Amino acid sequence: MTGGPEDRMGGERVYRGRVIHVDLDRVRFPDGSTGELEMVRHPGASAVVPLTTREGTSQPIVTLVRQYRYAAGGYIWEIPAGKLDAGEPPEDCARRELEEETGLRAGRLEALSHIHTTPGFTDEVIHLFVALELAPGRLSHEPNEFIELHERPLEEVMAMVVGGEITDAKTICALALADRWWSEGRR
Repeated sequence: MTGGPEDRMGGERVYRGRVIHVDLDRVRFPDGSTGELEMVRHPGASAVVPLTTREGTSQPIVTLVRQYRYAAGGYIWEIPAGKLDAGEPPEDCARRELEEETGLRAGRLEALSHIHTTPGFTDEVIHLFVALELAPGRLSHEPNEFIELHERPLEEVMAMVVGGEITDAKTICALALADRWWSEGRR
């Protein structure tokens, strides 16, 4: 199989940042040719769909965050998510980010999948989870986080995806997987 570290023939780090690094890699392609690729290196992240149930309703309630994102030009709808700390397991990151961003603790966390965010230029992988059996925790936003919390039925949230109101890729992927997970009765 190609595409791994064995295909890297060298390169240099051209930028070192707080969250990302940028490398210029010299690589060997599957046909034997060589070239240079700009690669954004990211430690990875976890994202979590918080689901609760309420008596008298068949649909679970999703806790969404509406967060200011400079790169997106303003506030966008997302699920709680954040970067993995060095050596941190994805499950621990999901639990930490859920509590920091929503003030909720997961009694149960189920892995849904993982996604490569933009494999044309970054190695970032986001691990997707669903959180259940939620209990109050400690909200802890960072100074540069501007977050509003909103609770919506899963059916309404999926309509927000279809209607183009939710445009964040990790959120769309995780919600689609959580919706299927829920409808298959894996709860």
